[in-house]
This record gives sequence, C-alpha cells and structure tokens, in this order.
Amino acid sequence: MNKIYDVAIIGAGPGGIASAIESVTIGIEKTILFEKGEEHSTTIRKFYKDNKRVDKDYKGQKVELNGNIFFDDGTKESTLELFDEILKNHNIHTCFKTEIESIKKSEDIFTLTTTDNQIYQAKYIIVSIGKMGQPNKPSYKIPITLLKKVNYNINDCKEDEKILVVGGGNSAVEYACYLATVGDTTLNYRRNEFTRINDSNAHNLKEVIQNKQLKTKFGIDITGLEDFEGKIKVLFTDGSTDIFDRIVYAIGGLAPVDFLKKCHIKLDENNIPIITDKLESSVKNLFVAGDILFKSGGSIATALNHGHEIVKEIKNRMKNS
Repeated sequence: MNKIYDVAIIGAGPGGIASAIESVTIGIEKTILFEKGEEHSTTIRKFYKDNKRVDKDYKGQKVELNGNIFFDDGTKESTLELFDEILKNHNIHTCFKTEIESIKKSEDIFTLTTTDNQIYQAKYIIVSIGKMGQPNKPSYKIPITLLKKVNYNINDCKEDEKILVVGGGNSAVEYACYLATVGDTTLNYRRNEFTRINDSNAHNLKEVIQNKQLKTKFGIDITGLEDFEGKIKVLFTDGSTDIFDRIVYAIGGLAPVDFLKKCHIKLDENNIPIITDKLESSVKNLFVAGDILFKSGGSIATALNHGHEIVKEIKNRMKNS
C-alpha cells in the first residue's frame, strides 16, 4: 500500500516552497514537494539575469507577508540563497527531477502519476507550477512556414487531417490512441518498446494497432522537417519520408494550461484557474498558488502568502474532518 501524504505540492517555486514550509511549520509532517527541474525556483534561475534586483513589492504593489518566511528586497542570488536555507533547515521531503503528469481524484484521495509511472497519493493538493513552463521541443529546426501546423497538444487537430504524433510517454500514446479513432494518424517513437507508459495506455495502444486504426513508425527517429507545398515533409533516420498535415510533439514538459486541464481544473476565458476566496480550484481540496493565478504574473511575496493561506485552510479542514 502506498503511503498517503496529507499534502502534495507540485512546483518548487516561491508558492510551492512556501506551501511546504508552512505545512511543516504548522505541524503537517506528511508533506511532499515535487519539482520537475533539478533545483528549486527554476523560473528565477532561468529568466532572471544575474544580480537582478528582486523587490518584495512587485511593480510597487505593497504586500504584507503573513506567513513564516521572512522575505525582503534583494537580488536573484540572495533570493535563491534564502530558499536554499529554509528548505534545508525545515528538512522538506522534496522530489527533484520528478514531473507529475496527471492527478486523479477518487473519493477523498488524489492519485498523482509521474512521467516515469511512479504513483503517489495525497489528501490535499497544491499546484504552484508558474506560468513559464514550456513543452519540450525537438532539436532540429522547424520551418517558420510550418509553425502553425506543429503543435504540442491536440487542441487544434481536425478529423480530416493526416497527423503524426511523436513521443514515447503516456501523453503521446493517449493522443495517438484518441486521434486514431477519428482520422489518419501515425505514432512515431525512436525506440521499439514503450517502457514509460501505464498498463491502461499499453492496452489501448496494442488494441488500436491490432485493429489497424493506428499506423506506426517505431525504432526510428526524425532528422528534420521540410515545407512541401504547405504540408509537412518528415525526414526519418531510416531514409524514408512522409507527408503530414500536422505534427503533435508529446516529448515531455507539459505546458501549464495543458497540465491544469488534465487535472480537470476549470479555467476562465484567459486560461486562469477559477478559484474560491480560499484559493481552492473547481476540484475540492485541490488548491492553486502563485503567478499561474495572474494574467500578467504575480509577485514572490504574493506567492508566499498564497502558501500560508492555503496551508492554514488545509489545517483547519484536517481538524474538522
């Protein structure tokens, strides 16, 4: 039987770190923090220039901190050092290089599945993934004229299109199995065997292949793309080529909006999660924190407060359950 955590937090940016620190501080010891990057605060590390000034009052908006993290004006480096220190001092159970692919709820327990098919369970979820996450892209250049026909989810796919899905994980297989039921679809994976998909997807994949609904190109990779009269000419490592109307890459790094939709979180017209005054999403006991809640980004201080407010609400619900 898997251990059931009280709180599982997705994303080790300011909102996620605050949620973890506040949980442990308030006595919720069964807390786990997931981060797909190798370190915490990926957005700060990647998008802030060295020695960049970091102000507590973002764009002049004064924020009074309510939690147990003391954060003040500083630099990129001092901010990262602060988070390094508090994570270390509070002995947070953190899983780096661990990407959560899906969250499903059954009765009062959430099941979290990672991209390498590890399973975790928790009573409460806090999503604090930030707005900057991007899907992984191929290493070869995509012609500018084809950019609108190269996607990283299936939202724009049409039934009358010939589509190539690229990838070897659960998302790629799910996309391919669905598209195979409505149109001409091929699944390409550079390996011959799928070692990262769950049993359900493995069964579905086998079924659509046996029923000759899905075409396959396994054990070969793609070397490049060319514009062929407005369509996509794909060049494969075995020397073959094929023409497609659209390509869907599912090679990791789910974009934030796609992840939120996969968690069944309702979004508004700007793709912002719809939340209550307790920062709870449309899914009961699943909360959202940080700049993912703002159209133009939010402050570090606000994210820290989000963590404090959410954990206080979770603790109250735990007392009354």
